Formats: sequence, structure tokens, C-alpha cells
Amino acid sequence: MTAGITSWGTYLPYWRLQRSAIAGVLGSGGGKGTRAVASHDEDTTTLGVEAARRALALGGPAPQDLVFSTPAPGYFDKTSATVIHAALSLDRSCTAFDLCGSSRSAVATLLQALTVPSGRSTLAVLSDLRTGLAGSAEERDSGDGAVAFVGAADGAVVELIGRGAATDEFLDRWRVPGEQDSHVWEERFGEELYVPLAREAFAAALKDAGVTESDVSHAIVTGLHVRATKAVTAGLGVAKEAVAPDLMGVVGNLGAAQAGLALADVLERAQPGQVVVVLSLADGADALVLRTTDALSAAQAARRTAGQRSVAEQIADGRDDLSYATFLTWRGQLHREPPRRPDPERPGAPIVHRSESWKYAFAASTCTACGFRHMPPTRACLSCKAIDQMQAERLADVPGTVATFTIDHLAYSLSPPVVGVIVDFDGGGRYRCEMTDVKASELVIGDRVEMTFRRIYTALGVHNYFWKARPVSGGAQPSEGE
Repeated sequence: MTAGITSWGTYLPYWRLQRSAIAGVLGSGGGKGTRAVASHDEDTTTLGVEAARRALALGGPAPQDLVFSTPAPGYFDKTSATVIHAALSLDRSCTAFDLCGSSRSAVATLLQALTVPSGRSTLAVLSDLRTGLAGSAEERDSGDGAVAFVGAADGAVVELIGRGAATDEFLDRWRVPGEQDSHVWEERFGEELYVPLAREAFAAALKDAGVTESDVSHAIVTGLHVRATKAVTAGLGVAKEAVAPDLMGVVGNLGAAQAGLALADVLERAQPGQVVVVLSLADGADALVLRTTDALSAAQAARRTAGQRSVAEQIADGRDDLSYATFLTWRGQLHREPPRRPDPERPGAPIVHRSESWKYAFAASTCTACGFRHMPPTRACLSCKAIDQMQAERLADVPGTVATFTIDHLAYSLSPPVVGVIVDFDGGGRYRCEMTDVKASELVIGDRVEMTFRRIYTALGVHNYFWKARPVSGGAQPSEGE
């Protein structure tokens, strides 16, 4: 029996911001490359849902514990992991916990997937949505995204064989409650502290695992202190070709999700029996020494067969024509005149709870008498008129086909125009919903779509989550029967 990570899933948003667009507006800042940008209808919770769906897509044991880590939760004083739990249709007996506050909490979450006790399975979700003041290095170098790992007591594709840590209390990066942007101390101070801490944790982890620098096939070094991270990477002592790409130039630094994203990228390229080191710099240093198992090759093949998009493919899929003004608007730093219409009402807690299976799990009702599928769910069958003979059926993971659509240039949206589609789902069922992550000019009837979990709006501090359609990742797929 080999305990550890059995599967993984990553999610990079559709949008990219070219860093040169920053300088084009502000006259300074910017730089080369792009950063991943969560859309106006995404937050760390929705990003986490998408990554978790991909981690669970290939089956395996149902998670018994869900752990969610982000420094930017959608709620304080409320567990965001329960929203992910509901969106994934996990069993009520599955626990749901948040590990929030800083990017170091993500290491603890990753450890939950690597150290699963016998008889348990854990879903660890790491998500971050990072921003900064306009023109700042934080804004330029950051990125948004999420990664999820499933850990089990048997069947691991990668196992933990050693670990080390070094902790010290110092002020490098902080944000007090109520603030949106982080404060950062002078870079040289952080570098002077992080470099020896990282070396200490790295040496301890190698000793604990019984390996040396020459045994390391893949070395991942992550941290929000860019200067310290570069210095540590240069002094690791591993082979140059073993250093994993940091992906900063193409998606930015995903903060709490960066180590997980880099690990997922390595797992998509690694071979069985290789040693992987993850070294994270955040309020100290944490080093994890992992070894891939013989099960990795089968997992990689299964992902390809299922059409799972790799990290490299998701990077290539991104759309990079997002304007800087739109980015600032989505981040709440450019306040535009709102529509002259009544504000949306806050979702009522009792109503939302009664419709939980529909709202979060996107579960239709299927008539057990005639098989007719109803969306949204109903008690009375529209086909055979049977009453209360319904069975809930999750359609969040069922693709569909665009039957018809409208493009609305008048309706208010932070990403106009609003595209409304009527989707015919494979196996039956038709529903009208909004479409996202789409070029309206390229949409045609017959396009294949899939569902994605989004934040529709926020009213009086309550997030209204539901599902939208988007083009099928990686191009069109045939419908059933084709």
C-alpha cells in the first residue's frame, strides 16, 4: 500500500493580461509576458470548484475530507469549503474545512493529501486570486488559479518520503483585516532571512528522505518574495535541468496555488521512480521530498484519454486581449457608473438551502416512469404527468450543444455583451443559461459547451453562485450518437 496523491486537477482562468498593457495606460510598470486573470464572475471558491472537478473526473474513492486553502476566501466567519462540497455533490459525511490566512497554509493543505491515514481519502484544494495596487509589482507579477489533489492510503502516483521546515517570525508580507492589498517590507531584508531558512529546510528534508542533491530529478521553488526565490533556486545544488519552470512569465505567481500548480506540471511530465522536491518560502520555509511511483504512467495515460487539459495546454488556451481598464474594473480599482436599475436582492438563506441540489450541484429531476429530464427540477412530469416520481440527476459534468443563442449588447455586464444560450444536454434536458469565456462573434449553433461554476453577483455581502455554460475545453466534442 502506497499512501499519497492519487490524482490531481488544475484550473487556469480563460483570460490573460499582457503586462505591456499596464505601461500602455500608466506609462510605467508592465513588462514582458502575461498573467492569468480570473473573470469578473470568478473568485477563489469558483476557481477551487473547477480544479476539484478535474481532480475527481477520473473516478476513484469519494473524498471523506475536504480541505480548502486560500488567502482570499469569499467569506470570513463562514466556511467556503462547504460551497465547494455542495458544488461537487460530495456526501454529507464528508467533512469540509478552510485553512486560510496566508500562502503557507497551502503547504499544510497539501500535506493533508500526502499523509492520508489508512481507510481515508482527502481532497485538498489550493486557490488564490491575487491583485495589487495599480502599477505595482504585485499586480504585474501575480496570477490567479487553483489546483486540487486527491490523497488516499493506497494507489498513490507520488508519495512523501521526507520533509523539513524552518520557521522564524519576521515581517515580510502582511495584510490586516479589512484591507484588500498586501504590504511588503523592503526586499533585501526578506532575502537575508529567507535564503538561510530555505537552505536549512531543504537540507533537513533531504536528510529525512535519505537522498542527496544529485538524486533530485525535479526541484520546485516557490514563494511570493521573488528576489529570495531566485537566490534560493540558484544555490540549491541540484542539476540545472532539474529546476522546474516557475511559469511566472506566462501566468504569474499564483501565491498559495503556485507550488501546487508547479507540482501538477511536473507530474504531467515526470517518470516513475523520480525524486521531486517542493520548497516553499512563506513566513519561513517548508520542503517536501516526494517520489513518483509506478502508478504515475497509468494516471498520465488516463488523463490523456479523458481529455484532461495539461498545465501547458491551459496556458496555451488563454485569451490575452483583456484591456487594462477592464482588469481594473473587475478588481474593483476602477469604479464605473453602475446600471440605473434596482440593485439585485440578497439571496434568501432558506430558499437557497431548499434548492441546494439544483443551485450548487446542477441536479435535474428525471422521471422514473418515462425517463423525461426536467431542468430545473420539478415534482410533476411534463411528459407523462406522473407526480413525485422523480430522481435527482447531476448534470454539471454533462456536456451539451448550443440549440440557439442571443447576444445582448444592452444588458449590463462587466464583460459585455451578455450571451444567452439554450443548451440541449447529452441524454436529454434543455436549459437556458448565460455563457461565459466565449467570443460572441465566433459562437454558432451546434457548438459544444460544458458547465462551469460561477459567482453570478454579490448583494449585501452574500454571494449568489450558480452555473454558466462555456465552450468545451480543447475544442468541440461530438455529441452522443455522432
